Amino acid sequence: MTDLLLIALFAFLGAAAAGLLGALALRLTRQRSLVVSLSIVAAVAVTAMLAGTLAVAWAMFLSPHDLTVVTTVVAMAAVVSLVTAMLLGRWVAARSRELTLAARSFGDGGTFAAPAAPATAELAALTRELAATSAKLDSSRMRERALETSRRELVAWISHDLRTPLAGLRAMSEALEDGMAADSPRYLGQIRTEVERMNDMVGDLFELSRIHAGSLALTPTRISVYDLVGDALAGADPLAREHGVRLVGGRIEEVPVEVDGKEMSRVLGNLLINAIRRTPADGTVAVAAHRAPDGVVLSVTDGCGGIPEEDLPRVFDTGWRGSHARTPPAGAGLGLAIVRGIVEAHAGRTEVRNVTGGCCFEVTLPPG
Repeated sequence: MTDLLLIALFAFLGAAAAGLLGALALRLTRQRSLVVSLSIVAAVAVTAMLAGTLAVAWAMFLSPHDLTVVTTVVAMAAVVSLVTAMLLGRWVAARSRELTLAARSFGDGGTFAAPAAPATAELAALTRELAATSAKLDSSRMRERALETSRRELVAWISHDLRTPLAGLRAMSEALEDGMAADSPRYLGQIRTEVERMNDMVGDLFELSRIHAGSLALTPTRISVYDLVGDALAGADPLAREHGVRLVGGRIEEVPVEVDGKEMSRVLGNLLINAIRRTPADGTVAVAAHRAPDGVVLSVTDGCGGIPEEDLPRVFDTGWRGSHARTPPAGAGLGLAIVRGIVEAHAGRTEVRNVTGGCCFEVTLPPG
């Protein structure tokens, strides 16, 4: 029993010494290649076995011949193990280098392409995470490009829409100054109309800037959807009469919502104005409200004839006006962007879809 304990002690001391040396070597080479680390780990395992075996062999006072045989066998096994470990380490390192090159192209603005060669479970998991991150970045780049396009269109359209009334104001003011205006009251009335139009555009820009800056302060109150829609219909009725459009608000449930009444009135007003302007004379704009499983849904359906499918995702973008003409029907393309911003500030969502003869805008709000 004593001999067995001594053998175990010698084996433990030899292996412990090899382990300590290996730990020190790993610490000194922790910033080196993965091949070096794997080789050191393999060398520690082999050296620990070798040191333990030789320590026991020397302690057993084997004959020189037997000691030489044991040493030779253990040494050959150690050499083969180390060479195998280095080859496997180079294989793992090669997969790691391929993944590094793929990640480098991904970081340079490209799309991540996973290496085709098989890899270890850890590298495979890292590859999947990089692929998922690449997909998210691609989506972000597309949204950023779309937003940049919208901003450029907005700046171009706002510049054009401001230049037109300013040119008219300049001409009318010069005519009034020179006494060349035969009908001064009409000129003054037209100047007032143009100023109000410009004031509305500046107000929309200010509202949109508050939304984008996250500084839109809401004062939620509990209000009935019936009252909210009723006020919006009353406010849009003069414009509808002017355009010869019928307003219909038949399916409106009296369900409560917790919203900022002023901001939600602006949402419905923008949707109604947009629908009235896009609906031809003798057309119909219908407003509905009902309770849904995920909240309260308000919808405005017009008779615009529908929106091209490729344009549907852009309807609520800043500056989108549904027309490539230099002078679109009306507006600066801010109304629907303001609608989406206000609704999202209420933790709701906006959607649009084509229906027979037109399109339907839906606003979903959390239940009150």
